Amino acid sequence: MNLLKKKHKSSNNSNFFISKAILRVLFLVSIFIIIPQQTNAQFLKKLAKKAEEKVEREAENRAERRINKKIDETFDEAEDAIDGKNKDKGEKSDKKKNKDSQTSQKEKANNDTDQTTTKPNQPTVVWNKFDFVPGDTVIFEDAPSADEENGEFPSRWDLYKGNVEIGEVDGENVIMFISKSSYIIPYLKNSNEDYLPDVFTVELDVWFTKGQTTANRLYIYLGDQKNYNRSGAAHRNLIVMPHGLEFGDSEKHYPGTENLGWSVEKEGSWKHISIAYTKGKFKAYFDDTRLINVPHLDVNPTGITIKSLNDNMYIKNIRIAKGGVKYYDRVLSEGKIIVNGIKFDVNKASLKPESMGPINKIFKLMQKQLELNFSVEGHTDSDGGDETNMTLSKARGKAVMNKLIAMGISKDRLKSDGHGESRPLDNNSTPEGKANNRRVEFVKF
Repeated sequence: MNLLKKKHKSSNNSNFFISKAILRVLFLVSIFIIIPQQTNAQFLKKLAKKAEEKVEREAENRAERRINKKIDETFDEAEDAIDGKNKDKGEKSDKKKNKDSQTSQKEKANNDTDQTTTKPNQPTVVWNKFDFVPGDTVIFEDAPSADEENGEFPSRWDLYKGNVEIGEVDGENVIMFISKSSYIIPYLKNSNEDYLPDVFTVELDVWFTKGQTTANRLYIYLGDQKNYNRSGAAHRNLIVMPHGLEFGDSEKHYPGTENLGWSVEKEGSWKHISIAYTKGKFKAYFDDTRLINVPHLDVNPTGITIKSLNDNMYIKNIRIAKGGVKYYDRVLSEGKIIVNGIKFDVNKASLKPESMGPINKIFKLMQKQLELNFSVEGHTDSDGGDETNMTLSKARGKAVMNKLIAMGISKDRLKSDGHGESRPLDNNSTPEGKANNRRVEFVKF
């Protein structure tokens, strides 16, 4: 039946060729029509008949050849099916398709690679821009106190030159430099000797007034210019400017302020300055970024002198601390880490930016030592009521815990608590003692 169907299909093809041949005959006839009328009409008639017969024979021969070819192909397919060769052909066909597909994918991959290689390589950069951790024990602290009388010389300082007084800015007491080139030194009993240990930190907040000139600079000397000016350290200084720091031959802008210049502060603002000295290594930080890193300082710091080159400059929250032992060593020896460098806004549980140094250290420690779990516990000094301090300390412990969780530490590795003023480490009669009592402890559990 299939063969008959195919033969019928081939007959249709024959009719097609015959029709095509007739068109050719008509074309030839049309040519001869244009021959002059005196040509023999009988000759034309015989010629047309012979041409038509030849076309019919040729059409039949072609149709026959096509039919025979189809019949042969049909028998070949039937025999291949009996011999199981169709499967091989299918596999070869599939392999060809797969090969073509793989070739296409390879070409696409090559194209992608070519596109990638046209782009510059982007290195993975890891930079600890703020690794400052305050010393363990506070040896000098001055906010200054709210008890300081406005207009008087700050009681916890000594004057070397110029004019400095207590003033109030936004409801807080500050130290104001009233005249140009004014110098002050921390007032300590041992100020006539080297009172800075081998490992220490210095912190303070500096206000730069809007629209000042190149004189808008603060100098922090690494020696006591008045009482112990016996070494080159007294002449080495860190220069603090509105947008960066300068130390010796090193000048650095705070990121994003490179084009603002050193001298003019467009908006008056507070800047937090931190210094870390560790057995010859000197680092200085501007807000949340390390700008100065000296691996081997050529002098031994012996004290601190602060100088303002401009009037109407203010400082507050000055702290000098010594120490300390690495966090992991403290956990091994004491079962807890005591940190007084985590700072909060006054009477609040909101973290200050400079707190991220110690918090980052705790975070990295917990990442490396997966067995460590901490109870984050807040403590206060004795200022304020017992109940208020207890509530505040719990809120601060929780705030630090939540920060670590937000950074990626699992919740089940942390808990929080607070103890108010009930567990002092130092006396509450001095600013330094109070500073040591205001702390956050990370207790292993």
